[in-house]
Amino acid sequence: MTRILVVDDEPQLLRALRINLAARHYEVAVAADGAGALRQAADWHPDLIVLDLGLPDLDGVEVIQGLRGWTSVPIIVLSGRTGGADKVDALDAGADDYVTKPFGVDELLARIRAVTRRAGGQETGEARVRLGDVEVDLAGKTVSNGVRLTPTEWHLLEILLRNPGKLISQRQLLTEVWGPAYLRETHYLRQYLAQLRRKLEPDPGRPVHLLTEPGMGYRFQP
Repeated sequence: MTRILVVDDEPQLLRALRINLAARHYEVAVAADGAGALRQAADWHPDLIVLDLGLPDLDGVEVIQGLRGWTSVPIIVLSGRTGGADKVDALDAGADDYVTKPFGVDELLARIRAVTRRAGGQETGEARVRLGDVEVDLAGKTVSNGVRLTPTEWHLLEILLRNPGKLISQRQLLTEVWGPAYLRETHYLRQYLAQLRRKLEPDPGRPVHLLTEPGMGYRFQP
């Protein structure tokens, strides 16, 4: 049974999430502040953490940084902060996804399923990935239907495809593909994602696989 630690200082929300997750056969523990979250994570070893940023003692980003010092457990941030900077800070600190309050339980459950699937398949990863009618062979670095990609396009695409469903921040993509000196060059990402969509998406103007999360980053949706 998957263990989920829910961290939030709103008692009603904690209770609602505990009931909804338990009804779907997750094992649930809760914490109301950052220090309690860090203790619970160390003692209980959850498979996934749902974490609010606005905690009474520690900022949620500090909690993420504390966790990332010793564990790679998936973290979904759940927060009322809608600013792009807050989301980017959380993702850069090591969060795997970000859900903004108010949210639908079905959306959160879908994000939980996606993150736990990724965590389960992290070691091997998919060697072949389909995007509509196109198949990408990550090991052989080939694309079906005669599609050709540049080395930069390959590098960018591979990061996204090896993290299905995960929101990858602009900072991470720019750092990994171009280097830390290019953190302000977000237009590179817009340009290269547009090129990849033209080559891989059935309808580049309405992408369904290579998605933009405005102000935050990009996501590959299988």
